[in-house]
Amino acid sequence: MKKTKWIIGGLAALLVILVACAAPYFFIGAPAEGLVKVRKGSTIDMIGDSVRAHVDETFGNRVATMLNLMHAKVENREGAFRVKPGMSPFTAARRIKNGVQDGIRFTFNNVRTLDEWTDRWGETFMEGPDEMRKALKDSAVCAKYGKTPQTIACLLMPDTYEFYWNISTEKMLDRMFDYYNDFWTSERKAKAERLGLTPDQVATVASIVEEETSKADERGKVARLYLNRYQQGMRLQADPTVKFAIGDFSIKRITVPMTQINSPYNTYRVNGLPPGPIRLPEKSTIDAVLDAPQHDYLYMCARADFSGYHDFTRDYASHLDNAHRYQAALNARGIK
Repeated sequence: MKKTKWIIGGLAALLVILVACAAPYFFIGAPAEGLVKVRKGSTIDMIGDSVRAHVDETFGNRVATMLNLMHAKVENREGAFRVKPGMSPFTAARRIKNGVQDGIRFTFNNVRTLDEWTDRWGETFMEGPDEMRKALKDSAVCAKYGKTPQTIACLLMPDTYEFYWNISTEKMLDRMFDYYNDFWTSERKAKAERLGLTPDQVATVASIVEEETSKADERGKVARLYLNRYQQGMRLQADPTVKFAIGDFSIKRITVPMTQINSPYNTYRVNGLPPGPIRLPEKSTIDAVLDAPQHDYLYMCARADFSGYHDFTRDYASHLDNAHRYQAALNARGIK
């Protein structure tokens, strides 16, 4: 009897020791959140290093230990795995072992150029910017989505999306095409048709409007002015298109020589719309173009009070008066 009690007591003590040793792996959670990125060919030690770098050193050691105890085959594992505060090393290791990826939220807005957007993409996802940049310049790739290298930007509608870290360029563009088609409902297409524009031409107008004014409550009014000009066969003469053609959006004052630059985007020299957007327009600005309120203004000039709003006129003489006031204000501030 005494021997039996001794054995039971020993087993109980051993069990306590085992539970105490196992507790950090099953019950003590991660101290912070982190995104663990795993590439194909990674070893357990490499995965442990990633956890140590993005979460915590002790937690990384424990995850690596659990992966070893699981005899996890991780060489072909690839993806991003989010460790949340309180997640146990066992749970984190099991998710990595089973390839249970977490999506990455990708938000972009206030983006002008494709290169800028591509850099943001490359900083966020595994493939990097080079493959995406190459695809966006490839006529055959663009044609798959009914676009050209000049209009492919229409596909990249600013918003918040979620993708896996290891998504390929092709799959990402396929997804963006789906979102593009979801946005361009039959109702929006009908509105564009009534304006005499294609959806991509609407996006091009929206891109100009967004560069013209930062005031959301003025965008519809600015849009209608350009629509009036376009529908009457006038040149748009939009200053932002000159900045785009030059490649410098920091320009504060457009001069006559600047308006003579030879570019299909320079609406002082070419008739109609540019061949594509001059930035990635927001969905709300596209809707502002589609729902632009009716008016008969043909000219506008930034207000001399630098409020960000514009003065609108129907006749050129009044426009010149507004322009002279604004130019005087620029001179007073030494803006050249």
